[in-house]
Amino acid sequence: MNKKNRKWGALAAVGVLAIAFAWLIYGGLDNNVVYFLTPKELAAKGEKGFDVPVRLGGQVKPGSVKWDDKALDLQFRVTDGTGEIAVRSKGAPPQMFKDGMGVVVEGRYGRDGVFQSTSLMVKHSNEYKAPGKGEKPQEMYKTLMKGTGA
Repeated sequence: MNKKNRKWGALAAVGVLAIAFAWLIYGGLDNNVVYFLTPKELAAKGEKGFDVPVRLGGQVKPGSVKWDDKALDLQFRVTDGTGEIAVRSKGAPPQMFKDGMGVVVEGRYGRDGVFQSTSLMVKHSNEYKAPGKGEKPQEMYKTLMKGTGA
């Protein structure tokens, strides 16, 4: 391979890398990023906050938890102290889920004002307590079901 061919090959490689990098910045990356927002920030986005993937973080508003253990339907409100958003999550919540704790929910904010969660994560300590011998799975959610009418 002569010098001229190597020069054109190097230029072509640099060109391909530049195009790929530009695509990531201006198109592909923006479509795949999930932003982390507080309830106040999500509400402030207005129309731009609807139907886009978001991670919503804050605290579970005390007294807002409604848990239907038969339908595995969890509803609660997330607050950051200045704003709050209604959240609906399908499936069993983490065992440590309770009023007043820090949570991050991933999903989409609907035009109906309800955040539809596809993933629910809770802040917890590093301590782990193994279930007691013969403990039933229903016992894990005792604290969640207290006071919710379930």
